[in-house]
Amino acid sequence: MNRPIDNQHVLEINALPSPRAIKTKLPITDEAAALVVETRDAIRRILHGRDRERLLIIVGPCSIHDPEAAYEYAARLKPVADALRDRLLIVMRTYFEKPRTTVGWKGLINDPHLDGTCDIATGMELARTILLKINQSGMPCATELLDPISPQYIADLISWSAIGARTTESQTHRELASGVSMPVGFKNGTEGSLQVAVNAMTSARTPHHFVGINAEGQTAIIRTAGNPDRHIVLRGGGGKTNYEAEHVAKAEAAVAGEGIARPIMIDCSHDNSNKDHKRQGLVARDVLRQFREGRNSIMGLMLESNLNPGKQSWKQGVTLAHGVSITDACLGWDETAALLNELADSITTKPA
Repeated sequence: MNRPIDNQHVLEINALPSPRAIKTKLPITDEAAALVVETRDAIRRILHGRDRERLLIIVGPCSIHDPEAAYEYAARLKPVADALRDRLLIVMRTYFEKPRTTVGWKGLINDPHLDGTCDIATGMELARTILLKINQSGMPCATELLDPISPQYIADLISWSAIGARTTESQTHRELASGVSMPVGFKNGTEGSLQVAVNAMTSARTPHHFVGINAEGQTAIIRTAGNPDRHIVLRGGGGKTNYEAEHVAKAEAAVAGEGIARPIMIDCSHDNSNKDHKRQGLVARDVLRQFREGRNSIMGLMLESNLNPGKQSWKQGVTLAHGVSITDACLGWDETAALLNELADSITTKPA
């Protein structure tokens, strides 16, 4: 029988350089490594209640498609983060992989040239280059873990990570979260289900065995110890918000058994803003009010922000405006800076 019975719909299989090869080409510096360790520890102190004064703020572009714009954003964010560090721990969103409900641009790792060529080898190297440069500038980085292979290439440069609404229910991503070295936030489901995030937290704290790759890029059996640093991210869903006090209280009760002091982050975008980027400030102010009134289970906020506000449509061959999102609409820089300062100024200093 000459007719093939496997890979019938596969057009091509190309080897990807191993994680070790890319890390050898783009090694982490001592300065970047120190920043990652310091930031992860600072997030853990907030998460587990050893730092009750500050909020963690994950802020930055919905997705990165232009390295130069990302560097410019980091350069603007760094002095703000330094000035507000006694009240806010600010970490920059550096999202390189985008889940799609149907089809669309899947992110810089998948399609770095924005032309449909899907040069993943270049995209992986470019993502690591961007993370290195931003960390070396003194700005820690956050991302969403989407492809289970990608962390082997870039996770050493990530201080906080999310498991998104579309993948929180995925066993693969729960196993992945059980082994990564940074704190992980699980978003509620796209339709608003809180239970899938609670289940994910429970799963990720336990040891797992699963198939992955090692530093040489070989298929390997990965054995994990479980991740103690997990929390929930409320992002709304099904066209409804869930940042209000009653929803936060419900989430707090749902994860009370996890023994985590501050297990709740609020995503001010997505359904919580009714997908209107201009409403993110309204959501953030309401959440801060809850925090000031004693809802200490709140650990922080997520904001989608770029150099310039709104979003633009990506079309092959069309010149893109500088610093404008090609995925979700974002706050512009001026409004972002003003909002961060307002949030910091509004945090009540608590007695020692």
